[in-house]
Amino acid sequence: MRFLFAEFEFDSGRRLLLRHGRAAPLSTKGFQLLELLLDRRPEAVSKTEVLQHLWPETFVSDASLYNVVAEVRAALGDAPRAARFIRTVPRYGYAFHGDARPADTGVEAVQTARPGPRLVSKRGDWLLAEGSNLVGRERDCAVRIDSPSVSRHHARILVIQGEATVEDLGSKNGTYVNEEAVKTPVALEDRVEIRVGSVKMTYRIVAALPSTVTRRRV
Repeated sequence: MRFLFAEFEFDSGRRLLLRHGRAAPLSTKGFQLLELLLDRRPEAVSKTEVLQHLWPETFVSDASLYNVVAEVRAALGDAPRAARFIRTVPRYGYAFHGDARPADTGVEAVQTARPGPRLVSKRGDWLLAEGSNLVGRERDCAVRIDSPSVSRHHARILVIQGEATVEDLGSKNGTYVNEEAVKTPVALEDRVEIRVGSVKMTYRIVAALPSTVTRRRV
């Protein structure tokens, strides 16, 4: 996913935080924290959830989290008492406080994207590989969506020779194609809407641009 806010650009695909077009230093944990808060904005995220997100199945002290928060704030030129972007929610957690907007993922962006089947939403743009593509919250998912309404392994999109189907993997909140519940694998067509939990995406088929042949003069 890509977000623009103030003088910053956040690009999860390239793992970059840019400030005035220049890369701002950020550790892996700092990047993950900023990604989580941007994705959940304007909601506040509890400290417990942040800790589980950054250090799954590992116990760390609160000081480790405070250090990561301080690092992100330093990269953004932020301050706890005058927060532009990272707001502390007393006795709860943190929230992204700034005015962030998703980078263009509309028709223009799709037309210039790499050819192939993909999912497009305000949260991101995912090129689907030939074979199985898991959709969910886990790190092994090809389409990773960090939303409490999405199960760890929520759905699977199977792509075989350019033809795609989607199936639900017993998710808690269901998978829908054009608001019809997916009970068995459903074939996907260009521009259909897929919803996993509360997250809506559009399935797109981006064709390869025709090659240009230059004729030699005789």
